[in-house]
Amino acid sequence: MDWKKNLNRIVLLGIVWVLLTACGQATPAPVSSTPTREPVATFTPSPQPPTATLAPSSTPEPVATATLIPNYPPEGYGPGGFPADVNPLTGLRVADPNLLNRRPIVIKVENLPREHRPQYGLSLADLVFEYYTEQGTTRFAAVFYGQDAEKVGPIRSGRFFDVHVVQMYRAVFIFGSAYSAVFNRFASSDFASRMVLENPQSCPALCRFEPEGRNFLMANTRELGAYLKSRNVDNSRQPLDGMYFNLQAPAGGEAGEQVYVRYSGAIYNRWDYDPATGRYLRIVDAKDDVNRNNPQYVQLTDALTNQPVAADTVVTLCVPHEYFFKSTEIEVLDMKMDASAGSYRGCDGQIYSGGTGAAYVARDGKIYKAQWSRPRQDAPLTLLDEQGNLFPFKPGQTWFEVIGASSKVEKSDNGYRFTFAIAP
Repeated sequence: MDWKKNLNRIVLLGIVWVLLTACGQATPAPVSSTPTREPVATFTPSPQPPTATLAPSSTPEPVATATLIPNYPPEGYGPGGFPADVNPLTGLRVADPNLLNRRPIVIKVENLPREHRPQYGLSLADLVFEYYTEQGTTRFAAVFYGQDAEKVGPIRSGRFFDVHVVQMYRAVFIFGSAYSAVFNRFASSDFASRMVLENPQSCPALCRFEPEGRNFLMANTRELGAYLKSRNVDNSRQPLDGMYFNLQAPAGGEAGEQVYVRYSGAIYNRWDYDPATGRYLRIVDAKDDVNRNNPQYVQLTDALTNQPVAADTVVTLCVPHEYFFKSTEIEVLDMKMDASAGSYRGCDGQIYSGGTGAAYVARDGKIYKAQWSRPRQDAPLTLLDEQGNLFPFKPGQTWFEVIGASSKVEKSDNGYRFTFAIAP
């Protein structure tokens, strides 16, 4: 890697962004010219300018759920022709249809260190993507659209995978910082003007919050619209057709009361089906399990709502991963969730072309073998059954567990176990 050339590009980018900021665009994040290993057990905030402090939460917001939906059409909603008050990312009617007259918002949320859990606002997202970052850690890209949350975070830095999420949902992107090569890709993308980063004018949309003396960067999605308007950022309603929702579970499937996803000795989780609500409860690692023979779990709650974190649909996506940079202490990963992947063997042993892959869909206590499809760069992720027909998401919130295409897939008596792996 030619770091001198890379440094020159960063300097040039800095000049370009100064000009953009003068024209009312988003302020760039601090970048690093070399990849660095981020701490797992401790938190060091990115070098950011000081801003106002975010006020503590008031009353929690209700969490949308697909349980006991009256008069849901038997044919479902989608993949197109959604009524004006139906969220195309959840298949649910929204309390305030005006919320849909904007872009979705993608916010980066940390998963380690454990002492920073529970996170804020995850239960109010429409979609959440969990994916591997480096050195055994994962992070979340949470997509907010049909509901607002006055606190979302703690917010951390971006990764290459975020490009896919932001483009698929034509979203505004809130993150903390980025390694230079990642930031270069962000800055040269079609969403460069929609990046929102901490700066002296970003609060109350993006502020520092210090519960128990901890220095967290937090977003308030209610306040974001005014901030984007002040920056002349296009925040108009976008075409988001693609997802198909049906309250009725498909025929077939296998036992899916539990879904285990193991990313590393530090990060592992379990989704437990709750028949009373028809949702999957998120149960997460309580301590490191380096030898992978003594997992200890705790149920995750949302620090904003004080409610359990749960999902109506849990989809495990097998996606090609490759190393952009790797040393004994540093990993920088790229995920090929588009045509650039070419043909590859998926975690189910089948051959897929770029922009498609194996998927395992858990809903209503069952798990189904399916395929994920990204038909266009700017189209929401779609699910297909094994015959190529649209597969229905359950109306409500969806969590995506993103694992490597060479990951291990095992059936158990009451569900599936997925063990993350990257092909050498």
